[in-house]
Formats: sequence, C-alpha cells, structure tokens
Amino acid sequence: MPITRRSVLGAALSASAALIAHDAMAAAPSAKSPARKPNIVYIMADDMGYGDLGAYGKVYQTPNIDRIGAEGVTLTQGYANSCVCTATRVGLITGRYQNRFRIGQEEPLGANSATIGLDPTVPTMPGYMRQLGYRTALVGKWHMGDAPKFGPTRSGYDRFFGIYSGGKDYFVQADIASAALHDGETVLKTHRYLTDELGDRAIRELREAKADNVPLFLSLHFTAPHWPWEGPEDMKVAETLTNIMHQDGGSIATFQKMLTSLDANVGKVLQALADLGEADNTIVVFTSDNGGERFSNVWPFTGMKGELLEGGLRVPLLVRWPGHILPGSRSDQVAISMDWMPTFLAAAGAPASFKAPTDGMNILPQLLGGASVSRSLFWMFKANGQAAHRDGDWKYLRIGKYEHLFNLAQDEHERADFAKREPERFEAMKKAHTAWAATMLPYPADSASWGNQGHVPDRY
Repeated sequence: MPITRRSVLGAALSASAALIAHDAMAAAPSAKSPARKPNIVYIMADDMGYGDLGAYGKVYQTPNIDRIGAEGVTLTQGYANSCVCTATRVGLITGRYQNRFRIGQEEPLGANSATIGLDPTVPTMPGYMRQLGYRTALVGKWHMGDAPKFGPTRSGYDRFFGIYSGGKDYFVQADIASAALHDGETVLKTHRYLTDELGDRAIRELREAKADNVPLFLSLHFTAPHWPWEGPEDMKVAETLTNIMHQDGGSIATFQKMLTSLDANVGKVLQALADLGEADNTIVVFTSDNGGERFSNVWPFTGMKGELLEGGLRVPLLVRWPGHILPGSRSDQVAISMDWMPTFLAAAGAPASFKAPTDGMNILPQLLGGASVSRSLFWMFKANGQAAHRDGDWKYLRIGKYEHLFNLAQDEHERADFAKREPERFEAMKKAHTAWAATMLPYPADSASWGNQGHVPDRY
C-alpha cells in the first residue's frame, strides 16, 4: 500500500488518542474464563542486551533461560517501553506510554525519589490481577518512588521483597533505606548475593501460593546484570567499591559470571514450578527493561542503554505456557512492555466487561501461533532530544540534530539511511511523531535523563 502523509498521521493520532479498553481480548483463543487461572511469572532482567542470551547472541551461555524459548516461543522483535529502567517500568505496570505520567519522565528516577513516584491512584497491572483473584508479589527492583509515599504495596502488589532504588551492591547492605534490601517494610540487616536472595524468595512465593491454593501473579525483577560488576565470588570487590556505578571495574568475564548466576536462579524457579506440579499451568515470560550497557552484546543492532537505536530498545523476549504455546516456535510479532497488561488479563480470562485502559495490545493470539500484525509505536527520550517512531518495518529516528529513516526489515543495524530517498515517508513519520508527542506530557526542566557522553568511551 502506498504511504501518504494522511495515513501515517492519522494512525499516530488514533494510537495516541484511543485508550484501548481490552478491545483485543475477545479475539484471543484463551480469552474465555479458564477453569483454573494460570499462574504468571514475569521475569525481567536489568540492562540485558538483545544478544546477552545464548538463544539470541551465542556470546554468553544461558541454558536455563534459553529453555523458556525452547519450550515456548522466542520473539525476535520485542521492545522495551524506554531505553532506561524507570520509564519502562512505568509503561509495564500501567500498560500505557510512560510519558502520560510525571514519574515516566524520569529517565531514570534519582535523588528526588521521595517526592516523585507512581501515584497510588493510577490503575496498575497487579491491581487488575488482584481484582481477578490473584495474589500479587513483586520480588526485586521497584524504582518508581520511595516509601512511605510510593511503593509496590501502594500500587497493586500484596507482597514485596526487594529494593526501591535503581541499583544496589550485590553483597553490602546499603545505609540508605531506599537502596537497601527490604522484606515488606522491614530493612534486612544483611543479605547473601542479591541474585540468589531474589531467586530464593521467588521460589518461596511459588510454594506459599501453592499451599494457599491461590493463583499467583509474580513480578520477578532481578537487578542483574546491572552494575556494580560483581559475580557471586566477588565479595572483596564489593568491600573496596567506592562508587556503585563502578566505572573503574567490570570485564566480559565478570559479566558472564553475573549472567551465569542469573541463569542458575531462573533455572531454580523453573524447577520449583515443575516440583510443585505448576509448570503446565504457569505462563513464564523472560525479558529486559531496556537494552544493554557497558559489557552487553547487542548484535546485530547498534546503540545501547540511553539511546533509541535498536540496541537501546530491542530486548530478549521468551514466553512459555505448556499446552498453549508451541514449543520451539518463533515469532516476528512486534511487542512492547505495555502489551503485557492486556495480554495477561486476556490469559487470565478477564470478562469482556472488564475495562483496563491501555496503549498496548493483547499479543496472546500471536503467542499462541497467530499471524503477526503490523504496529505503530512511538518513543521519546529527553537526553540528546531523541525521538523514534516505528511503523511497520520503517523507523524514524532523531538523535540530537540528526534525523534518519531506516527499513528494519532490510537493515536492522541502522546504517542505510532512506531519509533522502524516501522524503515523503520521512516527513510523514516525523509529523506523526510530533502529533503523538503533543498528546504526552512535556518534559519538566528538572527531570533526569541518562546520557552516555563522557561515561562510555565510544560516545564522544
């Protein structure tokens, strides 16, 4: 179909103006209320690049995580809502573009976390799941505002074990409460290697839900492989660390150790599901909150965390649901973090009358083997004035004063710039992004945004 300025602009305005109230649920094969609601285990890594899994990149070894795709579906076009953590987490939990909310414009949330956060009155995915009879638990990273004003149990979760802040040492308990490991409202005095703590608590949540005979919605948000660069045997590194961002440390070998620990803990969770007899009745998702950081592998893409190039946005995405998703299948369906709210509600059998406004799409039909459908998606990022708009195979990109047009089906490495060859398409997609951005909140002058210049040697 030939592209016109009107068709692209109209699609943008429709996408941003419509608050989709579960419109795709009725089309889902499993949208009818199941006899037994499936457990949902949503596992999210932190700063994992597209190629950091063996299933995608074959540079690092992650056999347990790879099993999720081998026993389910591997999606090759999974996107994060943003190229940094807080913003993606807002998009995930609300099912909306994060730029609709003040907290979503912190890229990421930093020193103002006591006063800026996710408003507890905002409807959330765990809140909706609780309405459907699920026990809801967050194990791991929150990063959407500090207690007592904000927090997981004020935004739909029944239980919380993890950290409020954006990062934490893997061994040393923090002096600042928001950066410390919490069990509910209690700050733990000490803890073991953090990835092990989170994996073990996830297993405990699975066992207790089984004993209590309640369906479980578990958000397992690991901090790995986010800095500081500490493997399970690196306690001495932690004891000498002077800055948690660890600009003077890390290596590919250490990064593999962190991935190996993450992989082992995911393996423990999968084994616990099998031991409890719940593997066949559990949807397991594995993904990341944004693209990779310093030691990540993002091939075949360019870019990294903090950039709207594919390497900053495209993430691993594996889904398993035995008896529903064909083992070993692959899908090129474009999917994004905010899709999970309508998708999980559909899988849980939410009735047609159940209204949950979302900018996302129910991708359950595609997970179950249905044909992929074209998407129109938008991103913006304050640092370096970045903007991106994907429409079908095409992507408009702006970074700083430079603008580009790429065909991702032909060139996912984002090098062949069609801006001059396809001027009408370029202008139409640019205007579509401008129209969408006008429906979002403007960035406050004092909001944070992650910039790589001066921190990463090849960003100069």
